Amino acid sequence: MVKESPISEIILRKYERPYNLDKRQLIRKICLSLGLLQPGDGRDVIIDILMVLNEESKNKVKLDSSQIIEKVETLRKQNNLELKGLAESNIRRQLKRLRDMMIVEKQNNLYSLSEFESLHSIFKDKIEKFLIAPSVERIKDYLAELEKAGQ
Repeated sequence: MVKESPISEIILRKYERPYNLDKRQLIRKICLSLGLLQPGDGRDVIIDILMVLNEESKNKVKLDSSQIIEKVETLRKQNNLELKGLAESNIRRQLKRLRDMMIVEKQNNLYSLSEFESLHSIFKDKIEKFLIAPSVERIKDYLAELEKAGQ
């Protein structure tokens, strides 16, 4: 019998081409496109976490969760956004989701974008290669088995 629990899971969404979007809107679309955020979801602190880590990555700075909370709070205040979702437990949960997708790495309780790479490189080198390609191959395996079963 085949187990019903997936080995890995990724949601991909396609949106219109990016035109005249500010950095926060771009990261929001990236989060939506990768299934890290649901359309219409008001709980969007993951955007700010990714913005903070993306900015700090340029200087190769790693942050602990309390530093991330402080920077996210500052960012949300600057953008006149509600300060909800800043509980340490929620920030850690969002960081775990980013780690599970190989976007963020954790070493000695310090977080950074994986290998201080750009989000573009992380997508190409990690998500595309290690999450998407194997999933597509496995789907092809199931389709091939279906072809055999139908004969």
